[in-house]
Amino acid sequence: MASMGEISESEPRLIVEQGLAARVAAACEGVLQGLGYRLVRVRVSGSSGCTAQIMAERPDGSMTIDDCEIASRALSPVLDVADLIDRDYRLEVSSPGIDRPLVRHSDFQRYAGNIVKIELAMARDGRRRFRGLLLGTDGQAARIRCDDPAVREPAEVALPLEDMADARLVLTDELIAEALRRGKSGERVEAPARGAGKDFRRGPDRRRRVAQHEEND
Repeated sequence: MASMGEISESEPRLIVEQGLAARVAAACEGVLQGLGYRLVRVRVSGSSGCTAQIMAERPDGSMTIDDCEIASRALSPVLDVADLIDRDYRLEVSSPGIDRPLVRHSDFQRYAGNIVKIELAMARDGRRRFRGLLLGTDGQAARIRCDDPAVREPAEVALPLEDMADARLVLTDELIAEALRRGKSGERVEAPARGAGKDFRRGPDRRRRVAQHEEND
């Protein structure tokens, strides 16, 4: 298991969103940085009503419920004024969780020794999805030892980070045990935490809040 030591707040993400989620991420990233957090992932989902989920963390990989609530209070007026989502939606700020996305170069170093799932934006040798033991990085590529049934024999591959559409840890007994061990030792851990959500309604009420915010500025 890799060290969970603190790393740079300003390290750029290499695996990023597209479309509306990318625009929401652009509005949120600077605000989170100013609070000492790092943006991990944004998802805008239409299932069971529209939800904008913002995953964030401290540079040491932790994110408490209090942290989520602080971030939520700071992001709410920013997203309200930006008015990027053209329908009612719910803002949800959360930690990345144990089976977290990997989005930065340092993530692939920090979590070496764990099982990962990786999806490429374009197929490599006819495959887009890979699963295996994360061995770390080699330059700007992640090295994994495949344990995928589609691969007849274990094989090490180097997958360029810039070619990845998605990468995340696989929830295993070992990963859960390590999170529990860190919790018992008093370390801050990346266990799932969700801040209080906030509903955003469109129409006159929203326009009044925007006007009030602009006047206060």
